[in-house]
Order: sequence, then C-alpha cells, then structure tokens
Amino acid sequence: MLQTCVRTGSALINIMASAAMKAARGLTRDFNEVENLQVSRKGPGNFVSAADHRAEKIIYQELQKSRPDFGFLMEESGEVPGHDKRHRWIIDPLDGTTNFLHAIPHFCISIGLEFDNEILAGVVYDPIKNEIFHAEKGKGAFMNERRIRVSARPYLEDALLATTRVVNKSVSKTTDQLFQQTMNLGKKTAGIRQYGAAALDLCYVAAGRFDGFFAYGLAPWDIAAGLILVREAGGYVTKLTGKGSFFETGSILASNAKLKDLIVKELLEETPLL
Repeated sequence: MLQTCVRTGSALINIMASAAMKAARGLTRDFNEVENLQVSRKGPGNFVSAADHRAEKIIYQELQKSRPDFGFLMEESGEVPGHDKRHRWIIDPLDGTTNFLHAIPHFCISIGLEFDNEILAGVVYDPIKNEIFHAEKGKGAFMNERRIRVSARPYLEDALLATTRVVNKSVSKTTDQLFQQTMNLGKKTAGIRQYGAAALDLCYVAAGRFDGFFAYGLAPWDIAAGLILVREAGGYVTKLTGKGSFFETGSILASNAKLKDLIVKELLEETPLL
C-alpha cells in the first residue's frame, strides 16, 4: 500500500488520501472473503455490503477529525450538515460494489471536496492496483506521483470510450437509449468498455487510458472527485441531459477537447437526448 503522504499533494490532498487509505485496509481484507460478507439488497442490481458501511464510517471519522466544521454527503449515510455551510465532503466508500461482491478487482474509494457548489479537490483510490488519483483546483491531476493528462487522440475511430449502466427507476427511460448509443458508438470507435465503477472511469479519462466516458443517472458521489480530475488533466466535461448542475442531472460526458463534439454528435444522431 502507498504511504499515507502523497508527495505531489497539498495538506488537503494528504488528509483525503490518508482517510481513503485507512478505509481501504478493511476493503482489501474483505475482498478475498466476499462469500462471508453480510449483503443486503438496496434495489435491482444495486447491492450494499457491510464493507461499504465500515469504510464510510472510517472516512467520516478521519475527515471529521481533520475538518470538524465541514459537512458531508455520503452514499450510505446521506447528508450530514456542517457548521461550515460552504464546504462539503462528497464520499463514495466503495464505488464498484457489484464488482467487489463478485471478486472482480476493479473498485475504489472516491472523496470529493465541494466549496460553494464547486469541486475544489478530489481523491480516488484503487487499493487493488495501488493507484491513487488526486487533483486540486489549479494544481493539475496526478496518479500516485506522476502528472496525468487526457489523451490527445483526435479521431473517433481511434478512441476507446467507457460507459456505465445505472440501475435507477428515475432514469429507467435512458436504459434503451444508452444501449442504442453504445451499440452505435461501438461501431465507430475502437471500442466501448463498461467496467462498473464510474469514478475510476473518469480517472481513466484523466489518465488518457480512456478517450471518453458518458453516462446517465449518476449520483454526486459517483462523479464528484472524477470531475476535477478530468478538468485538471486538461479534459472537457459537460452534461448530456437536463438543466442544473451535474449533481442534479446525473448525466455526464468527459473527454479530451478534440473528441467532445464528435462524441456528442454521435450520441444525438442515434437518439435525441432526454
């Protein structure tokens, strides 16, 4: 496991990274014993395990200790208002829960810090691959100690894209649309991947591994940290549907600047966006 100090990060990033790494110890222990986990069903295809709750509790305690006045928005525990109304931690203690429960080594912890409704900093930690992605506004994006940037591929046929299907009744109408768009783009690109962890998908765009990512119905904790990582890596992020913020619409396209218009054109061509 990485040291709890990220040399390329500020004190703020180190606080976030330390909390993520501490919570990851339990996830790593549980990962190879998934058959023994206590699992409950939150909804169709959307599971929560005891591991989620344990990790979230550790992250909450660590961050609350360091910044006691900040508020929280957490996947499992919901919103906890803070005395400081301008700062809010946005936490997904286990993004890729279904992967985790099937012993697929692709999941992460995601922590974003919001300031006046704008993401100020983000940390995403993949404990299995020992990769920590982090970014702070105006300071660039990093994976471990290495600066990362979005890809420079200009042609759609060379692009590798990613998407994810969200099991959510409120966005059920987009399921067929997403399938059609994925099939359409799959014929015109180098391929489409669906790995099941949106936070890592966004990190992979920031690192140039994916050339773009699009999805609907995501929650704030799915995208908070990833948003700033893509932007600080020189990427472009836009909403695909609706009015309001990313957190209100849950729709997102992240890519390099050269591909953004080409991807949007293909998405619109296949089926009008809702």
